[in-house]
Amino acid sequence: MAFIQPRRSALYMPGSNARAIEKARTLPADALILDLEDAVAPESKALARKQVCDAVKAGGFGKHEIVIRVNGLWTEWGEEDLTAAIAAKPNAVLVPKVSSASDLQTIEERFAGHDTERQTMIWAMMETPLAILNAGQIAAAGGRLRCLVMGTNDLIKEFRGVHTPDRANLSAALGISVAAARAYGLAILDGVYNDIQNADGFVESCRQAKSYGFDGKTLIHPSQLQPCNDVFAPSAAEVEAAKKIIAAFELPENKGKGAISLDGRMVELLHAEIARNTVALADSIAALQDL
Repeated sequence: MAFIQPRRSALYMPGSNARAIEKARTLPADALILDLEDAVAPESKALARKQVCDAVKAGGFGKHEIVIRVNGLWTEWGEEDLTAAIAAKPNAVLVPKVSSASDLQTIEERFAGHDTERQTMIWAMMETPLAILNAGQIAAAGGRLRCLVMGTNDLIKEFRGVHTPDRANLSAALGISVAAARAYGLAILDGVYNDIQNADGFVESCRQAKSYGFDGKTLIHPSQLQPCNDVFAPSAAEVEAAKKIIAAFELPENKGKGAISLDGRMVELLHAEIARNTVALADSIAALQDL
């Protein structure tokens, strides 16, 4: 079966904190977002850039997917951030406040003549009202774009809203963004959960995100990693059921059928496709366990 890149958990790590970057190498996150933007004070931007890019060049992160979040090109740090990040060759560069496909085209142009092996992809933050209104064209941008990341804190700020436990006021933005990602074959990650002390609330937020169709969630603290990984990974029972569906459709008597009866219920080919994805994701997660 095809390999599915697990992105259950993507942990933000402040680039100005060398100890945190070193600790990140051993954490059970599927992705590490080494942050040069929100988590770094203005006076520490240059230090963070050097520490992050040096760490990425040094390697030693195992099978973690390594992402550098740069400052926007309109800031005084953005151009240097992007140039340094491209040279460091992480798995991806996360671009803040993408609001149109042209924003991504500008980033693509900065790669011209660099990274000809296409080792580094682009992730885009969805954190402005325009990003939500333009979600389809952003997701259709193509090129190096591989993942959309919800910036729910910024969205609430820009909407002039307030955070609510059920996130009903974000449901349209979340749903539109998931639809855009799926329409164009991209991964998509939910935004952060701010209350580190509320473990139950965090798990419920992960379950809600999974129900929307998100691949995983961005995190702000290592304590959130295991609960997040558990929610977004297929359970043993789900994997067993998926394998049973796959095996049933592979029986000679069921070849070519669009629907079959299995354990007293009708199962269609779309369920077989879901089952194959479930098993592929479980196998991919298992391959990461030797970090």
